[in-house]
Amino acid sequence: MASAQQDKPAVVCVFCGSVEGNNPAHMETARALAREFHKNNIHLVYGGGTSGLMGEVARTLVSLSGPQAVHGVIPRALVRIEKGYDHAKERQDPSLPQKETGAATGAGKAAERVLPDPMDSSSMLEESMYGTTTIVPDMHTRKRLMAAKVLEGGPGSGFVTLAGGFGTIEEVMEMTTWNQLGIHKAGIVLLNVNGYWDGVLAWVQNAVKEGYISKENAGIIAEAKDVSEVVPTLQGYTVSNGRMKLNWGEE
Repeated sequence: MASAQQDKPAVVCVFCGSVEGNNPAHMETARALAREFHKNNIHLVYGGGTSGLMGEVARTLVSLSGPQAVHGVIPRALVRIEKGYDHAKERQDPSLPQKETGAATGAGKAAERVLPDPMDSSSMLEESMYGTTTIVPDMHTRKRLMAAKVLEGGPGSGFVTLAGGFGTIEEVMEMTTWNQLGIHKAGIVLLNVNGYWDGVLAWVQNAVKEGYISKENAGIIAEAKDVSEVVPTLQGYTVSNGRMKLNWGEE
């Protein structure tokens, strides 16, 4: 099993904003990160958005590596407001009652049913310019599935964070907490372009000073200041000695 995983491509989950933001540098960073993934045969799992930094990193990697290299995971509630899903048709398992959810015409992104068990391998969507997509019932399932895809990946798999808002920071902090609790040991990288994450990194150091985070666990979050540093940082990621050694079963 270990040998088989060694042969798999790395899978990196990217957390980032669903809007472009005001600084063009962040959109260029999304494109540059996709190019690095392509060069290193890395597969992307992301939040399934079609706009902003989300859409840019996914669309760029699909254009370079093909749709099999990108897997989006999005809650059904967001599908209803996400651009690109406007004309989507829900594809259901033939064994289940059929229900049409929209016209299949137009350039909209193909969508599938909400799966009772979205961890099942049958959840892959029809391919599009954003890769394949799984629609899940809620935000918790989305994060669980994205994390599972990362943990199935080969060496160098992990989590990378570009610029973003509340949702982005919530996602990376949950994965950081999971690492601290011993649920996973995948690398976590803040891609700190133009000092975007300086405040968060300063908070971590202050929490160490105040005694709320150990010095060892401060290193759970690694910093990369340039896109070129991301892959080497993930490949050389060292697990903190301060992590909790808890038994989480199948997690």
